[in-house]
Amino acid sequence: MRSGTALRVIDEQRDGVDLAAAERAAREFLEALGVSAESESMRETPARMARAYAELFTPRPFDLTTFPNEEGYDELVLARSIPVRSVCEHHLLPFAGVAHVGYLPGDRILGLSKLARVVEHFARRPQVQERLTKQVADWLAERLRPRGVGVVIEAEHTCMTLRGVRAVGSTTVTSTLLGILREDARSRQEFFALTGTRA
Repeated sequence: MRSGTALRVIDEQRDGVDLAAAERAAREFLEALGVSAESESMRETPARMARAYAELFTPRPFDLTTFPNEEGYDELVLARSIPVRSVCEHHLLPFAGVAHVGYLPGDRILGLSKLARVVEHFARRPQVQERLTKQVADWLAERLRPRGVGVVIEAEHTCMTLRGVRAVGSTTVTSTLLGILREDARSRQEFFALTGTRA
């Protein structure tokens, strides 16, 4: 990507959202579980459910802006504690936590807010945390071409804390390391130390 240009990032896989159909399905879903949507307080719940899931599953477009690495900066760039909110694809229950995303610049550096935008882009769909972690790292490696990329996600899954095993307070940690951050032990150790996680 050349200086002064930006790549418009949109979710090419979206087929459009039919809120009316989603609302009908939500009403049928509640009724099938024995939950009436006829009371005044529940009457709009199917519509609210449809809008809420449409929002959770729709990534916002953004411009991926990069700049020339004119100073030859060759140390780690790390954004810590980026909020992550997604929905587990197995139960459609939320999971939430933080992502730590870093890279070792090559020829270009990235606008810092874009690290959070990339996390949000892949989180806004039914997900598993392992895939989300890898998608963020692979996407940055492909588009930014850095010397290394590291992503750690720490999240609490309500499919584990509210149902089933009910492991309240448990978190799941996933990581993906690419390039030098995977190959070089000292770089890997620095990345994990700066994220506050252990290798």
